[in-house]
Amino acid sequence: MVTKGKRLFIARHGETVFNAAGRMQGMHAHTPLTREGCEQATEMGIGLSRHIAPHEPLALVSSPAGRTLQTLALVVEELHRDFHDNATDVRLREIDVGVWEGHYYKDIAPDISTLMDMEHKLFIQKAPGGEDYRDVAERVQQWLSEQSFESDMLIITHGMTARVMRGLLLALPPLERFGAPIAPGLAQGSMVMIRDGVEELVVDGAGRGERA
Repeated sequence: MVTKGKRLFIARHGETVFNAAGRMQGMHAHTPLTREGCEQATEMGIGLSRHIAPHEPLALVSSPAGRTLQTLALVVEELHRDFHDNATDVRLREIDVGVWEGHYYKDIAPDISTLMDMEHKLFIQKAPGGEDYRDVAERVQQWLSEQSFESDMLIITHGMTARVMRGLLLALPPLERFGAPIAPGLAQGSMVMIRDGVEELVVDGAGRGERA
């Protein structure tokens, strides 16, 4: 996807208390960042400050989830930007895990390989009442199609959603079995920059894997 030469900085939120405990977060639960998650967000802000000049235009966009907004606040603090200038959109929320939300992974699937494709770190089952990757791609594509790309943009979203967004922006083919373009996973605390279909790693985080 062409972004008119503008840079999209796409980041996962930092580690949360649910991530640390091995619980599914999904869309609704407010799950605060851990101390490590706060440090990851700060490091992303420091990394981004090396790419964005102090007075350079930068749109701030986030999923409306508490964990993404908390991450955004810590990132923009390092940029000396006003957090209150952010926009949120529900289409940037995490994949909906339906009735699984709040449950421990070990209680849903004692053998995690029955729940996830371990090669790609993606769900192989659609949660009852939840979404699959095609659903995520549809809402993210709709959001992207509405963007004018008039300035560089910082987007704070979630692990699964970020992978689908990056897949769309990089024009990747649909991943076999999942029916949607899905980029390789990134650790929490990671940030990439995409401009006109080319991706560059800005911050290589050290967080946990690809669980929602």
